[in-house]
Amino acid sequence: MKKGLFILLAFFCMSEAKSQVLISLIFGDKLNSPFLEFGLEGGLNLSDISNLESSGMNPGFNLGFYFDIRSKKNPAWMINTGVIVKSPMGARHIPVYSLEDENLDTTFEGGTVNREIRYFNVPILIKYQFKNRIYIKTGPQLGLLASAFDEFTNEINKNDVTYKKKIRDEIRVIDAGIALGTGYHMNVGNGLNITIQYYYGLVPVMKGDGPNVYNRSLYLTAGIPIGKGKAAQKRAEKEAEINKVILPEDEK
Repeated sequence: MKKGLFILLAFFCMSEAKSQVLISLIFGDKLNSPFLEFGLEGGLNLSDISNLESSGMNPGFNLGFYFDIRSKKNPAWMINTGVIVKSPMGARHIPVYSLEDENLDTTFEGGTVNREIRYFNVPILIKYQFKNRIYIKTGPQLGLLASAFDEFTNEINKNDVTYKKKIRDEIRVIDAGIALGTGYHMNVGNGLNITIQYYYGLVPVMKGDGPNVYNRSLYLTAGIPIGKGKAAQKRAEKEAEINKVILPEDEK
């Protein structure tokens, strides 16, 4: 009872990303089995928007949870999915445009604009792991828009001035594309997955009749199984209990 109240309180009091981490740590062992690996994944992503004038990729951090669902016939094949809860995309230093306010336009004339678009991303990938622990994976990735804004920045009298304009209504709610990645499963502890993955968006980012622009993002992540060791220990203890019951009957 106390455990349930604690989880409920944490869910409402903490941010979405922190809540995901907490719930994963508590229930991780219940989500792992010989053919299912559950864990947390996070790292760096560098994003850009194609066909949009910009300078350099937009750096950000991603965080989420993953599932590796192994084939019972051939465990080298698996479905890799999950939810990237925190996954900012966007572009750096896009051209400054009018904010339809004379004072703001004057303030940010000659400045820069960084565009950030945040999604809940769900990859659904086919993954194959070779005997040397290197793996490759590919498949579709779907994104649900969470928020979006343009951050205007300029320096006036040696002071940085910023202004955030919400642009969520200008962005398509659903994003979709193809993800392709490779990585290495390290034999450390319960395992550690180091992955480099590229996302190629196929759905135009912006609404309206303007030129089509698309999300592009490069991910460098580390994935850690949660509760895998504890789950294996529980299975071993259960098998030992079963053997204790069966062995005396066999001896008779």
